[in-house]
Amino acid sequence: MNAKILGALGALALLAACSSDEATNAAASGAGGAGAGGLGGAGMGTARPGSQEDLVASVGDRVFFDTDSTQVRADGRTTLERQAAWLARYPQVAVYMEGHADERGTREYNLALGQRRANAARDLLVASGVSGQRIQTVSYGKDRPAALGSDEASWAQNRRAVTTVR
Repeated sequence: MNAKILGALGALALLAACSSDEATNAAASGAGGAGAGGLGGAGMGTARPGSQEDLVASVGDRVFFDTDSTQVRADGRTTLERQAAWLARYPQVAVYMEGHADERGTREYNLALGQRRANAARDLLVASGVSGQRIQTVSYGKDRPAALGSDEASWAQNRRAVTTVR
């Protein structure tokens, strides 16, 4: 009897893990641009204001870097400016700034590179008026790739800083 119940719960957990959610899929695929809703306007769907899903849909959650670079590109600056405006709208929200690197290089090098990328993105948010106390940085180096593969297209998606709501 208990084995049947545990089996049914396991199957239910597997089904739940396989469900599709538009905001989750957008985040997993590297969606970083502003959604149709701008700063929380129409077109946001059912995202709760001030949530991770709202951040992704409204302004984008990630910026990308060139190879071995910690300089935020122009398109990334625009995204970070939108994030700063979004954070000003939700002053109770604190975030992590995650730094990531592609698979090339040693683990130690990529952890340090990811930290410098997270710090560069954090510094731009602070320069745009966000309190530094609301932003905690963390580096994952090459340990959490957004795209699997050993080609330039995959590496380009993995050289990033991602803002996540805590």
